Amino acid sequence: MTLTIDKAVYRNLLAEVTPQVIETEEEYDRILAIVERLTFAKTRTPEERALLKLLVQLVETYESEQYPIDESAPHEILQHLMEISGTCEKDLVGAIGSSDVVSEVVNGKRSISKMQAKALADYFQVSINLFI
Repeated sequence: MTLTIDKAVYRNLLAEVTPQVIETEEEYDRILAIVERLTFAKTRTPEERALLKLLVQLVETYESEQYPIDESAPHEILQHLMEISGTCEKDLVGAIGSSDVVSEVVNGKRSISKMQAKALADYFQVSINLFI
C-alpha cells in the first residue's frame, strides 16, 4: 500500500527530525525515542507513518550491526521486544490469539505461525523475519 503524502509536510518532519545513518549510541537513543513516540501515538498522519517506516529501518540496521540477535529463537526475540516496549501478554491477546495461545507462544511452547509473525511484526514495527 503506497501512502499519499504531502511532500511539504514530510519535508518539514524530516527537517525537524534530521534522520541519518545511526553511528552512535546517543543518535540511536534519540531516534528510538522518536520511533517510540510515533509508534504509540493514537493517530498518525501519512507523513508520520512514512517517517516512522524510515526511522524503524535505521534503527533495525543499527541494532543488527551493534546487537546481533540472529541466534535467538523467535519466542526469545518476542520476549525481548515485549520487555523493552513494556508490552504484557494481555496486550497481544486478540492480535495473535487467545490468552492461552499468547502464553504458549511467548514461552516457546508453541511455534509462531506466519499469520502471528505478521501480526507481531506490525505490532512492534519490526521485520517479520525476526519471528520466522
